[in-house]
Amino acid sequence: MQNIECKYELREPALAAAVCRRLGARSLGTIRQRDTYFKVAEGRLKKREVLGEPAEWIFYHRTDRPRPRLSHFTIYSETEARDRFGERPMPVWLVVDKARGLWILGNVRVHIDEVRGLGSFLEIEARVSTRNHAGLCQRRVRALLKHLGPLLGEPIGASYSDLLAQEQESARSPRK
Repeated sequence: MQNIECKYELREPALAAAVCRRLGARSLGTIRQRDTYFKVAEGRLKKREVLGEPAEWIFYHRTDRPRPRLSHFTIYSETEARDRFGERPMPVWLVVDKARGLWILGNVRVHIDEVRGLGSFLEIEARVSTRNHAGLCQRRVRALLKHLGPLLGEPIGASYSDLLAQEQESARSPRK
């Protein structure tokens, strides 16, 4: 599967939700997610856990650049993940906990995230399909960004796992 995605620091989460509502997006509420990232030779692998739902294993590749970009991903069930990655426990890299406000507008998902240890972020994902080609998804993401622009801080090219790893490294490094 593929999507066009981007991430930004978010200055005003409540206003971002109001903009989504005004644009006609449907709120699916706020969910708590725990993403456990594993050390893998290439790409990224995380196990996503949400209370009351089966765990998903998400393996993905994308470039780390701070603008809308194409991401390739596969979602596995627990059984499929064991078949694909083996029975033995894999080495855990780190865990990202977040509260995610989820909004849906057509094939676009808007995430208003509060990430423990990092702060507030906005993430937009437009699912690419035969009806929604990558160029159309890019246009939809950019159109949403025009509406949300004043609420956004810096664009983020890295994953939450990379940002959290940087924060943890900074906390361990002696200050000069």
